[in-house]
Amino acid sequence: MPLEKFIIIVTGLSGGGKTVTIRTLEDIGFFCVDNLPPPVILEFLGMLNEFSSFRNIAIGIDIRAQQFLEKATEVLKKIKNLYKTEVLFMEADDETILLRYKETRRPHPLSGLYNDLLKAIKQERVLLYPIRSCSDRIIDTSNFNPHALKFLIRSLYGAEEISPSVTVMSFGYKKGIPANADLVFDARFLPNPYFVPFLTDLNGTDEEVKNFVLKQNETVEFLKYIKNFLNYALSGYKKEGRPYITIAIGCTGGKHRSVVIAEEIARYLRSLFVNSVVIHRDL
Repeated sequence: MPLEKFIIIVTGLSGGGKTVTIRTLEDIGFFCVDNLPPPVILEFLGMLNEFSSFRNIAIGIDIRAQQFLEKATEVLKKIKNLYKTEVLFMEADDETILLRYKETRRPHPLSGLYNDLLKAIKQERVLLYPIRSCSDRIIDTSNFNPHALKFLIRSLYGAEEISPSVTVMSFGYKKGIPANADLVFDARFLPNPYFVPFLTDLNGTDEEVKNFVLKQNETVEFLKYIKNFLNYALSGYKKEGRPYITIAIGCTGGKHRSVVIAEEIARYLRSLFVNSVVIHRDL
């Protein structure tokens, strides 16, 4: 009786999207190994049988293991007899693969045998044809960019949409915008507590400063627009599968307005059950 494991053998043409596919499967919880020679796959899976945590496994095989390709179809049949297995073949048309290689400037695995890239691509098709013939699913990625392919793989293999973890960071423009910020909001137009004598030496974590900033009409409108934007953007980030997002809120010194706004945004995100942390860079 087949063991309780789900194996995806990810194979296909170089430049066909195999790397993006394996990385996406890894992101959604698969244990992934790339470029494993076919003769050792059964031994590898047997070793994983000792660990119940390895239930979803993705294994990449391609032309880099060409010395072992003759045995690949035989090995795949044996794997299918023992496990719930799907062979996923990634491909694209010649023109698309040529363009992708020009963009990445990486050498084709068969470039040492063929000086002409197109000849290398065509020969790879011939060598991989037996594996393609026994594949359960063939995906032509000619019209896919990496984001679209990632979305497709997530939808095919049942990954639930996962909300990204959000870091909300306050900062002062005097020390520069955080290099890792995905979204930046400028709070310098809000009334500045620094110029209120009894608030100058306090910061945005103090109740007096917080109350001063939040009662301003400009702040109320500013937060409304940010929240509406995040409601829209987070759904897109979720579909894209982004695991982490950094939102940066800036004011002049990074001690008053940006701190209050960052805390409010993080509080709002938590009300939406979005995992969020706050960092006050310049406090």
